Amino acid sequence: MSEEFWRALRARHPHLREALVADAKITAAYRGERSEFRSRLDVAVQLIRLAWVSDAFLAQALYRLKARLQALGVPVFPRVAHRLAMALAQVSIGDPVVVEPGVYIVNGQIVIDGAVEIHSGVTIAPWVTIGLRGGDFRGATIERDVSIGTGAKVIGDVRVGEGARIGANAVVVDDVPAGVTVVGAPARAVTGARVP
Repeated sequence: MSEEFWRALRARHPHLREALVADAKITAAYRGERSEFRSRLDVAVQLIRLAWVSDAFLAQALYRLKARLQALGVPVFPRVAHRLAMALAQVSIGDPVVVEPGVYIVNGQIVIDGAVEIHSGVTIAPWVTIGLRGGDFRGATIERDVSIGTGAKVIGDVRVGEGARIGANAVVVDDVPAGVTVVGAPARAVTGARVP
Protein backbone atom coordinates (compact mmCIF):
# COMPACT_ATOMS: atom_id res chain seq x y z
CA MET A 1 0.00 0.00 0.00
CA SER A 2 1.19 3.44 -0.86
CA GLU A 3 2.11 6.25 1.47
CA GLU A 4 -0.85 8.19 0.05
CA PHE A 5 -3.23 5.42 1.17
CA TRP A 6 -1.90 5.58 4.75
CA ARG A 7 -1.97 9.39 4.81
CA ALA A 8 -5.61 9.46 3.63
CA LEU A 9 -6.58 6.72 6.08
CA ARG A 10 -4.96 8.42 9.05
CA ALA A 11 -6.68 11.69 8.16
CA ARG A 12 -10.03 9.89 8.64
CA HIS A 13 -9.32 9.05 12.28
CA PRO A 14 -11.26 11.25 14.72
CA HIS A 15 -9.45 13.69 16.99
CA LEU A 16 -8.11 11.96 20.09
CA ARG A 17 -9.97 14.04 22.70
CA GLU A 18 -13.30 13.92 20.84
CA ALA A 19 -13.08 10.15 20.41
CA LEU A 20 -12.04 9.45 24.01
CA VAL A 21 -14.85 11.56 25.44
CA ALA A 22 -17.48 9.98 23.17
CA ASP A 23 -16.19 6.48 24.00
CA ALA A 24 -16.23 7.32 27.72
CA LYS A 25 -19.81 8.61 27.56
CA ILE A 26 -21.17 5.53 25.79
CA THR A 27 -19.16 3.19 28.05
CA ALA A 28 -20.45 4.91 31.21
CA ALA A 29 -24.03 4.86 29.88
CA TYR A 30 -23.92 1.12 29.11
CA ARG A 31 -22.41 0.47 32.54
CA GLY A 32 -25.32 2.35 34.13
CA GLU A 33 -23.06 5.16 35.36
CA ARG A 34 -23.15 8.94 34.97
CA SER A 35 -22.42 9.71 31.32
CA GLU A 36 -22.54 13.51 31.32
CA PHE A 37 -19.30 15.20 32.29
CA ARG A 38 -19.29 18.61 33.97
CA SER A 39 -15.84 20.01 33.24
CA ARG A 40 -12.45 19.20 31.71
CA LEU A 41 -11.28 17.95 35.09
CA ASP A 42 -14.36 15.73 35.36
CA VAL A 43 -13.63 14.35 31.87
CA ALA A 44 -10.04 13.54 32.88
CA VAL A 45 -11.17 11.88 36.11
CA GLN A 46 -13.83 9.82 34.32
CA LEU A 47 -11.37 8.72 31.61
CA ILE A 48 -8.92 7.53 34.27
CA ARG A 49 -11.68 5.86 36.29
CA LEU A 50 -13.10 4.01 33.28
CA ALA A 51 -9.63 2.90 32.22
CA TRP A 52 -9.13 1.54 35.74
CA VAL A 53 -12.43 -0.37 35.96
CA SER A 54 -12.78 -1.52 32.34
CA ASP A 55 -9.95 -3.30 30.56
CA ALA A 56 -11.86 -2.93 27.28
CA PHE A 57 -12.10 0.86 27.68
CA LEU A 58 -8.38 1.04 28.47
CA ALA A 59 -7.59 -0.98 25.33
CA GLN A 60 -9.87 1.26 23.28
CA ALA A 61 -8.10 4.36 24.63
CA LEU A 62 -4.75 2.77 23.73
CA TYR A 63 -6.04 2.15 20.19
CA ARG A 64 -7.05 5.83 19.97
CA LEU A 65 -3.60 6.87 21.20
CA LYS A 66 -1.93 4.52 18.69
CA ALA A 67 -3.94 5.99 15.81
CA ARG A 68 -3.10 9.56 16.84
CA LEU A 69 0.61 8.81 17.23
CA GLN A 70 0.68 7.14 13.82
CA ALA A 71 -1.02 10.18 12.27
CA LEU A 72 1.71 12.35 13.80
CA GLY A 73 4.44 10.05 12.43
CA VAL A 74 5.74 9.10 15.88
CA PRO A 75 7.82 5.90 15.70
CA VAL A 76 7.80 2.95 18.16
CA PHE A 77 5.16 4.26 20.62
CA PRO A 78 2.17 3.22 18.46
CA ARG A 79 3.46 -0.38 18.58
CA VAL A 80 3.88 -0.11 22.36
CA ALA A 81 0.27 1.10 22.72
CA HIS A 82 -0.96 -1.75 20.49
CA ARG A 83 0.97 -4.37 22.49
CA LEU A 84 -0.34 -2.98 25.77
CA ALA A 85 -3.94 -3.20 24.50
CA MET A 86 -3.34 -6.83 23.56
CA ALA A 87 -1.61 -7.67 26.84
CA LEU A 88 -4.10 -5.93 29.13
CA ALA A 89 -7.41 -6.75 27.45
CA GLN A 90 -6.70 -9.04 24.49
CA VAL A 91 -7.96 -6.33 22.13
CA SER A 92 -6.22 -6.14 18.75
CA ILE A 93 -7.39 -3.33 16.46
CA GLY A 94 -5.26 -3.18 13.31
CA ASP A 95 -3.66 -0.13 11.77
CA PRO A 96 -6.06 0.28 8.80
CA VAL A 97 -9.17 0.17 11.03
CA VAL A 98 -11.12 3.43 11.42
CA VAL A 99 -13.41 3.58 14.46
CA GLU A 100 -15.68 6.61 14.80
CA PRO A 101 -16.19 8.16 18.26
CA GLY A 102 -18.79 6.58 20.55
CA VAL A 103 -18.24 2.84 20.14
CA TYR A 104 -18.77 0.52 23.11
CA ILE A 105 -16.53 -2.51 23.59
CA VAL A 106 -18.19 -4.65 26.25
CA ASN A 107 -15.13 -6.65 27.21
CA GLY A 108 -11.81 -7.72 25.78
CA GLN A 109 -10.93 -10.65 23.55
CA ILE A 110 -11.70 -9.01 20.19
CA VAL A 111 -9.79 -8.83 16.92
CA ILE A 112 -10.51 -6.23 14.24
CA ASP A 113 -8.25 -6.07 11.20
CA GLY A 114 -8.17 -4.98 7.58
CA ALA A 115 -9.64 -1.87 6.01
CA VAL A 116 -12.59 -1.90 8.42
CA GLU A 117 -14.83 1.04 9.25
CA ILE A 118 -16.93 1.10 12.43
CA HIS A 119 -19.48 3.87 12.92
CA SER A 120 -20.75 5.49 16.13
CA GLY A 121 -23.13 3.69 18.46
CA VAL A 122 -21.82 0.20 17.65
CA THR A 123 -21.65 -2.31 20.52
CA ILE A 124 -19.06 -5.09 20.28
CA ALA A 125 -19.29 -8.03 22.69
CA PRO A 126 -16.37 -10.28 23.73
CA TRP A 127 -14.72 -12.82 21.41
CA VAL A 128 -15.79 -10.96 18.28
CA THR A 129 -13.66 -11.09 15.14
CA ILE A 130 -14.07 -8.58 12.35
CA GLY A 131 -11.60 -9.76 9.75
CA LEU A 132 -10.63 -10.49 6.20
CA ARG A 133 -11.15 -13.10 3.56
CA GLY A 134 -7.94 -14.57 2.20
CA GLY A 135 -6.31 -12.35 -0.41
CA ASP A 136 -8.56 -9.32 0.19
CA PHE A 137 -7.45 -6.35 2.27
CA ARG A 138 -10.92 -4.81 2.42
CA GLY A 139 -12.89 -5.53 5.54
CA ALA A 140 -16.37 -4.79 6.78
CA THR A 141 -18.25 -1.53 7.13
CA ILE A 142 -20.30 -1.57 10.32
CA GLU A 143 -22.89 1.22 10.21
CA ARG A 144 -24.39 3.15 13.15
CA ASP A 145 -26.03 1.48 16.14
CA VAL A 146 -25.18 -2.10 15.19
CA SER A 147 -24.96 -4.69 17.97
CA ILE A 148 -22.48 -7.54 17.50
CA GLY A 149 -23.08 -10.47 19.84
CA THR A 150 -20.57 -12.58 21.75
CA GLY A 151 -18.36 -14.73 19.56
CA ALA A 152 -19.70 -13.38 16.25
CA LYS A 153 -17.48 -13.26 13.18
CA VAL A 154 -17.83 -10.65 10.43
CA ILE A 155 -15.62 -11.74 7.55
CA GLY A 156 -14.67 -9.90 4.37
CA ASP A 157 -15.89 -6.85 2.50
CA VAL A 158 -19.46 -6.79 3.82
CA ARG A 159 -21.74 -3.98 4.92
CA VAL A 160 -23.77 -4.31 8.11
CA GLY A 161 -26.64 -1.84 7.88
CA GLU A 162 -27.66 0.69 10.50
CA GLY A 163 -29.38 -0.77 13.55
CA ALA A 164 -28.74 -4.39 12.54
CA ARG A 165 -28.22 -7.06 15.20
CA ILE A 166 -25.72 -9.89 14.82
CA GLY A 167 -26.48 -12.80 17.13
CA ALA A 168 -23.99 -14.61 19.33
CA ASN A 169 -21.63 -16.87 17.36
CA ALA A 170 -23.10 -15.79 14.01
CA VAL A 171 -20.76 -15.88 11.01
CA VAL A 172 -21.50 -12.95 8.69
CA VAL A 173 -20.12 -13.39 5.16
CA ASP A 174 -22.77 -11.39 3.24
CA ASP A 175 -24.25 -7.90 3.61
CA VAL A 176 -26.79 -7.41 6.41
CA PRO A 177 -29.65 -4.97 5.67
CA ALA A 178 -30.42 -2.14 8.07
CA GLY A 179 -32.51 -3.09 11.08
CA VAL A 180 -32.32 -6.86 10.49
CA THR A 181 -31.29 -9.48 13.05
CA VAL A 182 -29.06 -12.30 11.76
CA VAL A 183 -28.06 -15.55 13.44
CA GLY A 184 -26.29 -18.78 12.53
CA ALA A 185 -23.34 -19.89 10.44
CA PRO A 186 -23.55 -18.58 7.82
CA ALA A 187 -25.71 -15.80 9.24
CA ARG A 188 -29.28 -15.56 7.99
CA ALA A 189 -32.05 -13.11 8.82
CA VAL A 190 -34.47 -14.09 11.55
CA THR A 191 -38.00 -13.92 10.15
CA GLY A 192 -40.08 -11.20 11.75
CA ALA A 193 -37.21 -9.89 13.91
CA ARG A 194 -36.90 -6.39 12.50
CA VAL A 195 -35.44 -3.86 14.87
CA PRO A 196 -37.46 -0.60 15.09
